[in-house]
Amino acid sequence: MITDWDELFAQISRAVKEHTANLPSVSQIAQTSLQDPFRVLISTIISLRTKDEVTIAASKRLFSLATDPFTMVTLDIQAIEQAIYPAGFYRNKAKHIVAISSILIDRYEGNVPPDRNLLMKLPGVGPKTANLTLNLGFGIDAICVDTHVHRISNRLGWVTTDSPEKTEKALESVMPRRFWIPLNELLVTFGQNICNPVSPKCSICPLEHRCPKIGVGHHR
Repeated sequence: MITDWDELFAQISRAVKEHTANLPSVSQIAQTSLQDPFRVLISTIISLRTKDEVTIAASKRLFSLATDPFTMVTLDIQAIEQAIYPAGFYRNKAKHIVAISSILIDRYEGNVPPDRNLLMKLPGVGPKTANLTLNLGFGIDAICVDTHVHRISNRLGWVTTDSPEKTEKALESVMPRRFWIPLNELLVTFGQNICNPVSPKCSICPLEHRCPKIGVGHHR
């Protein structure tokens, strides 16, 4: 059982600051938009299966046209597609953005609901998108598990799970609540720059001495 979560997070944070230039895309957008829930939600939709630099550029283009659902629904869907291209699945995402904006207007007076279950009823919104919106748009405790969080949590032996959904539940039971919000941002940057999916950079990792390296073959 892990008891030194504070030290673990401090060590990872120091390594990330030393070896990482930028925060994840949605974190950057949340900062520049003053944690606006709508822009956090929409940029998270755009970010799925999309590189950070593409997400940031696509979000900036889209938000230059509309920053709220009332304006978003006045745009032609082709304009939204053009704004977010070349984000992955950009045509489907454009449809989801229009549908989400319409639902927010019809049901929530144009506001994003600060509720996981209600968020997950929106088109294209799964657990990751819902929880990241709660984290960065509202400051609400929730564990956002993407591929990096799932992989690293298992690699370090924090959990033993075979899906992001199970990882979320397992982490909720072992991780102190104060770490739920910073977890995603920290492990995404850690996973992109140090604890890579293939051939992780164990030689510069502060946890190398205590990491069981579960599932790791070759490492640097």
